[in-house]
Amino acid sequence: MNNLRQQFIEFSVKAGVLRFGEFVTKAGRTSPYFFNAGMFNEGAALGQLAQFYARTLIDSGLQFDMLFGPAYKGITLASATAVALAAAGHNVPFSYNRKETKDHGEGGNIVGSELKGRVLIIDDVISAGTSVSESVEMIRAAGATPCAVVIALDRMERSGKDAELSAHSAVEEVTKSYGMPVISIGNLNDLLEYISGANAELMRHKAAVAAYRERYGVA
Repeated sequence: MNNLRQQFIEFSVKAGVLRFGEFVTKAGRTSPYFFNAGMFNEGAALGQLAQFYARTLIDSGLQFDMLFGPAYKGITLASATAVALAAAGHNVPFSYNRKETKDHGEGGNIVGSELKGRVLIIDDVISAGTSVSESVEMIRAAGATPCAVVIALDRMERSGKDAELSAHSAVEEVTKSYGMPVISIGNLNDLLEYISGANAELMRHKAAVAAYRERYGVA
C-alpha cells in the first residue's frame, strides 16, 4: 500500500474520525465503519489533514487553477488545503459557497476568489454525488471549468438502495457524468489492508468490513 495512504488511514483511526462498530449510512445500510471528517475539529488535526490533501494533489500531477469547497465541510477543507499547498510552494486561490444567497454587501452566494479557470472541488466523501452536482452547476454558471474532485475517503460501494443497486459507485458515477477524475487520499481497500496488519482490537473488525465490501463493493 502507498505509504501516504497507509499514514492517512492510521491518522484517521487515531483521531477518532474513522470508527468501527455499527452505523447507518445515508443509503440506509448498516455499515461496520464510519468516516466523519467533522471530527477533525482542532487545529493540529486539521492542519495534518490539509497536508494529506495537499500531498495527494501534488503527487497526482493534476493541473488546476483554484480550489472550491462546497458548504459546509468543504469550506474548511478548501481553506486549510490552500494554506498547506502554499506552504509547499503552490499558492492557489480558493472560494466556497453560501447555502443562501446574500442580498446585501457584495451579494451572491460565492465567497472568496472569483471562480475562473480550472476549478478543483474539494470535499470529504461522495455519498450520492449531490454536493458535486451542485458545485459543478455553480462553477459552470460562473464561466469556469470543474476539472476534478478530491475527497478524503472513497468508500468504493455501489450507489442506490438495496433493491436497485447500481453497478457503479457514487465516485464512478461522478466521473462518468462529468468526465472528470475523482482523487481520494484513501479508500476501502486501503482501510482493509491497514486493519489486516493492525492490533487485535482493530483486527476483530476485519471480517465485518470484508463482508460489507463483498456485499456492496464495486468490482
